[in-house]
Amino acid sequence: MLDATKTVRELALQFPQATRVFEQAGIDYCCGGGNLLGDACRTAGVDLNDLQRMLEKTANTPSTSSIDFQRLTLTELISYILDTHHVFTRNEMARLDLLMAKVVAAHAENHSELLAMSTLLRQLFDDLTPHMFKEEQILFPFLVELEQSSLHGRPAPFAPFGTINNPIRMMLMEHDTAGEILREVRKLSSNYAVPVDACASYRTLYQSLETFERDLHQHIHLENNVLFPKALILEQSN
Repeated sequence: MLDATKTVRELALQFPQATRVFEQAGIDYCCGGGNLLGDACRTAGVDLNDLQRMLEKTANTPSTSSIDFQRLTLTELISYILDTHHVFTRNEMARLDLLMAKVVAAHAENHSELLAMSTLLRQLFDDLTPHMFKEEQILFPFLVELEQSSLHGRPAPFAPFGTINNPIRMMLMEHDTAGEILREVRKLSSNYAVPVDACASYRTLYQSLETFERDLHQHIHLENNVLFPKALILEQSN
């Protein structure tokens, strides 16, 4: 039985397939991973028993990934995040930029929410670009070097930011901002409900935005709930 006093993060780590159920139920498992499960259910308007039944239905269903992320080294986990999520995010941002502009030009007169969504997406993309750059050029290489130093018995590398808790705290804040923008975009689109007068591009936009949101949730979950905690433990042990 689900324990309402456990955190969303604990359940997501214990049962990787739970992230799919959280997406369906509207429960924030990435930025809101530290929330108690009972509180998260109340916020999403989901009964804990209903959540239990949803999880049971997925118990024998293969998860979206067969990888046990908890068992990966920092280097392996970082490689996965870069190759899977950073590549996808960059490619989709470029595609969604063009697609949103096309749909706004054709439909904004009758659907003013598209203008607000376009502004929010521009803010999100402008935030994500330097965010991923800082991870790729500063934080992630340092974490790889830190792990390699530990494995080979070498002194920990010099940290120009003092402790990794400092850049991690910044990354977490930026993740929170991204999560807030995604929630607002979903709200403006009425949960990506396609209007009756939508053209093929409009439908593609909403489908793509929902896929982008789902991937970014998983991306942030792996960093917030797996990578960063493992990195902080490693730093403390050196």
